[in-house]
Amino acid sequence: MRRRTLLQAAATMPLAAPALAQAQKPLRFIPQANLTALDPIWTTAVITYNHAYMVYDLLYGWDGKELKPQMAAGHEVSQDELTWTFTLRDGLKFHDNEPVLAKDAAQSIRRWGSRDSFGQVLMRYINEIVVLDDKRFAIRLKKRCPQLLFGLGARQSFIMPERHALKPGTEQVTDSIGSGPFRFLKDEWVSGASSAYAKFDGYVPRNEPPVFFAGGKVAHFNRVEWIVQPDPATAAAALQKGEVDWVEQPLIDLIPMLNKSPNVYTKVVDPGGWLMFMVINHLNPPFDNPKIRQAIIAAMDQQTFVESAVGDQQALAIVPTGLFAPTMPMSNMAGMERLTSPRDVAKAKKMVEESGYKGEPVVIMSPSDQPTLKQMSDVAAEFFKSIGLKVDLQTTDWGSVITRRASQKPIAEGGWGAFITVMSPLTSANPGSMLSLRGNGRAGWFGWPTDPKIEELRESWFDAPDLPAQKAVAEQIQRQYFESVPFLPLCRMLQPMAFRSDIKDVVSASFPMFWGVRRA
Repeated sequence: MRRRTLLQAAATMPLAAPALAQAQKPLRFIPQANLTALDPIWTTAVITYNHAYMVYDLLYGWDGKELKPQMAAGHEVSQDELTWTFTLRDGLKFHDNEPVLAKDAAQSIRRWGSRDSFGQVLMRYINEIVVLDDKRFAIRLKKRCPQLLFGLGARQSFIMPERHALKPGTEQVTDSIGSGPFRFLKDEWVSGASSAYAKFDGYVPRNEPPVFFAGGKVAHFNRVEWIVQPDPATAAAALQKGEVDWVEQPLIDLIPMLNKSPNVYTKVVDPGGWLMFMVINHLNPPFDNPKIRQAIIAAMDQQTFVESAVGDQQALAIVPTGLFAPTMPMSNMAGMERLTSPRDVAKAKKMVEESGYKGEPVVIMSPSDQPTLKQMSDVAAEFFKSIGLKVDLQTTDWGSVITRRASQKPIAEGGWGAFITVMSPLTSANPGSMLSLRGNGRAGWFGWPTDPKIEELRESWFDAPDLPAQKAVAEQIQRQYFESVPFLPLCRMLQPMAFRSDIKDVVSASFPMFWGVRRA
């Protein structure tokens, strides 16, 4: 196992001064990556979701246990449960001061449903979405859909103006006009350097405490500034000096030092643990070969991957881990003996030799500006070599990985073999929301695995009438996962955020929430 060299925290490079002075001191935040795309329907990049939760709002909000009305005042369900009628709450406005209308919500759902893995299934249940008047719309179903509200409140189904939502989901919306508590200041956006947001005075929060994605989204800061700083030592030093208020993903090695620093604290904001997983490209060799995938499962050691990130801070590690978040009802141990039994590198190497492997390189895209992902990419490269695979480790920035991962071309034409990324506990909550757990080939998420049985079981999960039935299907899906191996679950870990000591009331959620938080 390789551990990265511990970075020294004595970096002295100051961050740039604020671009615009405010009477109230702005909240200054270092995000986990550079913001390169603004459309959360077009991309699933976590950094874009961070941006979207500031700018957009949803009809419902997940409070950690159930779905609560957010933009919606509520809904009514017909006796046969085939017609759901939604009513928008009063006072909703977009950032251009146009009212939010039912037609905006209806078209936003259609666009989201064309792109999101969960939404694509829901759209097969939906017969039509009908606008009844300015404040009401109805979703008419072909059959009962117990998971409808989860899709509308826990799957990034953000509401956009109709004119934006009319754009195909395969084309990026480049003008962020939402109805959320913050406005995106596009004129100040410098990709690779910074972005800024202003409190939207036209936003009317719900009269409820904020919980996860639900409740009253009260903005206590007039301005929020994101400062891109890929060097973790410089980011930590900036926090210690008070040049910034919040670091989204401080380097794990620096957490003990930050906890000892005056006027700084760290906190695990989402206790569910983020799934670290490797996306493998089923369209290109060698991962198009199921025998290679089985060889990997025979020898892959989750503990090695998690230790490469957390070292001796084992309280931040969650291993072994299956597919679904341990804080969610679908979590189970079905088939986990495939990962928890003694690891056998020699057996895996023999399996590779017998698979017909022709020496095709595993092209791993390793992000230089994501320390944890880069370190795990290094560990993966060594592991693949140990079982007889040839490796081509290509280091680039995360923005380039996001762009390149969309390519379905062969390696010789700019394609790729694998990359490591993360999945929030809410996204990995169940078979419907887990975007990498698909078997629909080129129509699916990156990696494009084909497994008709997973697709069939996934449909069964959506139809399951109650929680016990859903859990039973989730266990079947996890067992089938080990047969086809759509992706590689490397480990699950808790990622603390770091704050100045005067930053209070941070909302616990899967993404950084900029409402509720205040300066003491």
